[in-house]
Amino acid sequence: MILKSIHKLLLPALACVVTSQAMAADKVTKPIDPYWNNATVYFMMTDRFANGDKSNDVNYGRKNDAAMLRNFMGGDLKGITQKINEGYFNKLGVNVLWMTPLNEQVHGYWDEDWGRSYPFHGYWIKDWTAVDPNWGTEADMKAMINAAHAKGIRVLADVVLNHTGPKTNIDVQWPDEWVRIDPLCQWKNYEQVVKCNLATSLSDIKTESDDAVALPPFLLKKWQQEGRVKEELAELDAFFERTKLPRAPKNYIVKWLTDWVRDHGLDGFRVDTAKHAEEEIWQVLKDESVLALKEWQQKNPNVLPTTKDFFMVGEVMNFGVDGHGQTPKGTRLYDFGDKQVDYFNYGFDSLINMGFAQHAKGDIKEMFNVYAKSLNSGELSGVGVMNYLVSHDDEHPFDQAREHSFDAANKLLLAPGMAQIYYGDETARNLTIKDALGDATWRSFMNWQELNKPKTSAVLTHWQKVGQFRRDHMAIGVGEHQELSAKPYVFSRVDKASNDKVVVALDAPTGKKTIVVGKVFKDGQKLFDAYSKQSVKVNSNKVVIDSPYSTVLLEQK
Repeated sequence: MILKSIHKLLLPALACVVTSQAMAADKVTKPIDPYWNNATVYFMMTDRFANGDKSNDVNYGRKNDAAMLRNFMGGDLKGITQKINEGYFNKLGVNVLWMTPLNEQVHGYWDEDWGRSYPFHGYWIKDWTAVDPNWGTEADMKAMINAAHAKGIRVLADVVLNHTGPKTNIDVQWPDEWVRIDPLCQWKNYEQVVKCNLATSLSDIKTESDDAVALPPFLLKKWQQEGRVKEELAELDAFFERTKLPRAPKNYIVKWLTDWVRDHGLDGFRVDTAKHAEEEIWQVLKDESVLALKEWQQKNPNVLPTTKDFFMVGEVMNFGVDGHGQTPKGTRLYDFGDKQVDYFNYGFDSLINMGFAQHAKGDIKEMFNVYAKSLNSGELSGVGVMNYLVSHDDEHPFDQAREHSFDAANKLLLAPGMAQIYYGDETARNLTIKDALGDATWRSFMNWQELNKPKTSAVLTHWQKVGQFRRDHMAIGVGEHQELSAKPYVFSRVDKASNDKVVVALDAPTGKKTIVVGKVFKDGQKLFDAYSKQSVKVNSNKVVIDSPYSTVLLEQK
């Protein structure tokens, strides 16, 4: 959705800023596993990536009558599994997959400001216990996770606890004791972000409540029709008996979210809209998820080469590094105005770095220095951030015109911290679709048909080379960073824990070039340029490479 040592929330100087009661106590948590800060995550919209089964393209009477790019388009779990088995992600250096929520969505449509929309995106949940048939079945999900694990790839589920889907033309509203539809969030203080409805197209779960509530009648009726009501109720009884948690809305959802971890071995969660729920619930979700994954691992040993604890990364909109957004400079706190919260104290190993796309528009040298300092010795030491350039709902992506795809790969995949590729970054998928309004323009179908074009193929090859280099070298994401040359830009990364070291040159001249390696490698040592696929030898703290490329990726061989 960890920490290196015992923490207290840093109290701000202004007396008006208060800390939550749960933060008053010290917390002892483990530092993040370096694997995650060096991981490369591939994020795809399930409906927009690959259509592996056209027989499930239409369900619940959903029609092709929505606004541009707001219908279901056919992408599904079988399509993702096919690409896993083809080795597409391995060739890209990806070792973690994240796809939009797979839960059953509302069956109807909602008329938004941008026109009619169906829940192709996965964030309008109707039933947390079922997979939406437009994406397949629970067996298809299990097969996808198994296929990923067989390729050494871990899987994150995108989870929603903050809200349900809206009342639509055919779907009923959740009961009042479960949700609110007003007031809408005003963003002025903690309460106006947490105890409010994020959008008119959502229904806000009353996560502040510990009152016991009954299950919605429509959900009981649905389970009855599907022949599983007794099983679902028995499982809920067992969960609440074991945990002693109240039967509050948030705790029902915790149970439902962790079921797929326990049953199918999901490796972690990407938590949606984390700041729109009281932070304490995320620790409950994390604790239950850790327990669920350990139970699955005991029943399924040696599925992956190494065993990792459950991982959780959170979406806290406007959280950033080095004073970005509502994160005060020099801290890792999110500032609501009247309260500051350290989400790393509530189960999150990592947070999505909302400032990276804007940082990437600046100087790469300065950016790498800032991130290396923050993660290795600064405010983010012992925790993680997930960097991205483009996402499904960020209004300010890096290079929306796709004019700098080679530079984009270098900045994202060679930056300290976790890297998140958004589907089509590596193929320069068009982000400026005619007649697509709002976020729809970033959500077109994956441009598989363009892979045979020389320009697209060249972009993909570059992303693959840099991506594989990152995957193979822990030093990229977690190593100590040092600039060795300003022009061409040459830097080293050294991870002492794994004894991994690399030297990278960017914007080097094509043809014959001399690259300084400093004292990272010894004179006479043989190195390999993973970009041009040639061996070189260190002489006088330098190597000479003759290649038609401006990128050099040096490793020990």
